[in-house]
Amino acid sequence: MSVAEAAPSETPESTSRSPLGGLDAGDRKRAVIIVILLALVLFALPARMSAYWTDVATQVAIFSVVSLGLGLLIGRVGMVSLGQVAVLALGAWVAARLSFATSLPFPLLILATGLITMVLGTLVGLPALRLSGLYLALITLMLAGAITVVLSAANFPNGGHGFLGHVENDFGNANVRRPDIANGDSAYFRYSTIVAVLMFLLALVHVRTKPGRAWAAIRQSEPAALAAGVNITFYKMWAFALASFMTGVAGCLFASQVGVPRVITFRTQDSLTLAATALIGGVFSIWGALVAAVFNQVLPFLFQAEWGINTNFLLIIFGVGLLQVLLTAPGGLSDQVPKDLARLWRAVSRPLRQGETA
Repeated sequence: MSVAEAAPSETPESTSRSPLGGLDAGDRKRAVIIVILLALVLFALPARMSAYWTDVATQVAIFSVVSLGLGLLIGRVGMVSLGQVAVLALGAWVAARLSFATSLPFPLLILATGLITMVLGTLVGLPALRLSGLYLALITLMLAGAITVVLSAANFPNGGHGFLGHVENDFGNANVRRPDIANGDSAYFRYSTIVAVLMFLLALVHVRTKPGRAWAAIRQSEPAALAAGVNITFYKMWAFALASFMTGVAGCLFASQVGVPRVITFRTQDSLTLAATALIGGVFSIWGALVAAVFNQVLPFLFQAEWGINTNFLLIIFGVGLLQVLLTAPGGLSDQVPKDLARLWRAVSRPLRQGETA
């Protein structure tokens, strides 16, 4: 069974519900819990983290947006893309160029980076719109390699003059600027988290409205979607554009965090790791992007810095996790873990209830 076929079916109630209204009691409870957790993350967590872990947490927030865009492509549309890290590199390059060449306020810098990356990513993805499955995965991987080669030749802007703005001397150590209100590490973590939340809300609105219903139809069966009047090319392009916009926003945040982006940071093979962690986290759930980001960013730091283990062993762990997801848990950890916890709770509470009634 393919990943696209394993997606949970849409119910009429979930597809017709307004994205901002019509919440039932369960949705309201979840919204309250999410708000409380977000408040703890924004205000309580930074005070208890070292500078090192603040940097890791910022990376998690940024890569959750990248994983979210990839999850929309794979889980919602059924398009397996292996080039998101290259799109992230494009976003970082555009952000660096705009940062040194303009004095745009940082929110406008993020928006401009996202829009330019969206255009570039959509243009790069145009040849892949009529492909699917393995062919789509291969062409996006090849495009990612091509983007990496081009960026290796051009290098990232680092404060020099001209369009490329790259110089090989001490002047080329200029950092991509951060927002004035978030120059410190803790403040920038909060800033990145808020931007990530906005991207999650943007994805949620798309999933719960007409684009989400069109993507679900395409994912289930392209011939059936075409017969139902869905413009397949248009909505696939929409999905590519949305994923590229989100990844461009993440690229801007990433460039500002590291200060001086370098090509070596964006390896083509990292796109494969990102796809694996996205599937492990759960591409059919928006919240699976958070799990994927934790796997993608926290585990390498733990292995290398805390435990002194070669990070190449993560490839084995991700491989085993991916195999387990494809065979037994197509919904990923974000879907399987709550089900397993519910089963465990029922198994534990059943003897207690029987004892009370005896």
